[in-house]
Amino acid sequence: MSTRHNLGRVLPTAAILLAAFAAGIGLWLSMHLFSRDAPPTQAAMMYPEPRPVPPFSLTRADGKPLTREDWKGRWTVAFFGFTNCPDICPNTLGVMRDVHKQLAAQGLADKVRFDFISVDPERDTPETLARYVGFFSPDFVGATGKDDQLQPLTRALGLLYTRTPTGNGDYSVDHSASIVIIGPQPALVGLFRPPLDAAAITADLVTLAGKP
Repeated sequence: MSTRHNLGRVLPTAAILLAAFAAGIGLWLSMHLFSRDAPPTQAAMMYPEPRPVPPFSLTRADGKPLTREDWKGRWTVAFFGFTNCPDICPNTLGVMRDVHKQLAAQGLADKVRFDFISVDPERDTPETLARYVGFFSPDFVGATGKDDQLQPLTRALGLLYTRTPTGNGDYSVDHSASIVIIGPQPALVGLFRPPLDAAAITADLVTLAGKP
């Protein structure tokens, strides 16, 4: 299958990098200056104060909308990547699959949802997303959207993605490797950074999901 695509939609890398850098610095400062006040966790880096998630609207692999309302009422772990990713994305989703299984074994499967959001909508059609996400778990939600839908959300979550031309009309996608943790408000409360350990992540989510 050809991987050639129209590069006219490639984002201005410098602008994205600048915006993501500013957002990332804010999250880094809050985390490192005040992390002593955050609850102890094994793997999660928790922010001292929840950060509200802005309204957003994406399209799920099944054609239904994914909005902020879907993140209300339970914990969400969300990872932003793309299906053609050679290593980071499949490895991360493999860890998320193991965490999901461990939570299910403890009767907490309904307390935490798992979302994979593609930042490569040009290639990641609904059918591609459904097949890719379903390989890891039928309970995982796959979604994507246009750049003007994705950018405000990724920036609010302190995440980065860029597309870089590789020649012959192709492009590569670079993206953040962290998994974000969304509380049931919904609000950004922390993240899991590589290297990812399924047992430690499970322990943290058991602690979080057990909160009243």
